[in-house]
Amino acid sequence: MSTVVFTTMESPLGLLLLSGVRDGDGPAALATVTAPGQKGAVSEPADDWVCDPAALAAAVAQLTAYFAGERTTFDLPLAPAGTEFRQRIWAALDEIPYGATVTYGELALMAGVPPSAVRAVGGAVGANPLLVVRPCHRVMGASGALTGFAAGVERKRLLLDLEGGGTLF
Repeated sequence: MSTVVFTTMESPLGLLLLSGVRDGDGPAALATVTAPGQKGAVSEPADDWVCDPAALAAAVAQLTAYFAGERTTFDLPLAPAGTEFRQRIWAALDEIPYGATVTYGELALMAGVPPSAVRAVGGAVGANPLLVVRPCHRVMGASGALTGFAAGVERKRLLLDLEGGGTLF
């Protein structure tokens, strides 16, 4: 039987809420990472979630190293919930290198969907439940502009600045 576990951690984005799915003992597969005020995201643990910092210790350690500029990738078991289309887009996010950016159209091509599906791609990016870990902050508008980010454009800029400003075209 699976248990949903959670913990919180301080970050430059504010207090992050992490949740994961654990089968039995041991580490959990990371399901969500959310920031305060993030649009469409879980802001509080559900009543049936279990506070278990040890189960999410690897995620906290890797996020801490990322924010300290000591880590550029994540190596965690993931368990985000989403449609097949969203999972496909989220997997494409993983292919965007640290410090680089892509447009929504380029992300569509990376995911194997037509560029005409750019609005659907944008919706999937906006619904990404794994803030920072799945780098939706690396996706820009067609003009290179900082466009919507569920946690706020100012936080998107902060993450891009942390990564060296991104490679804008």
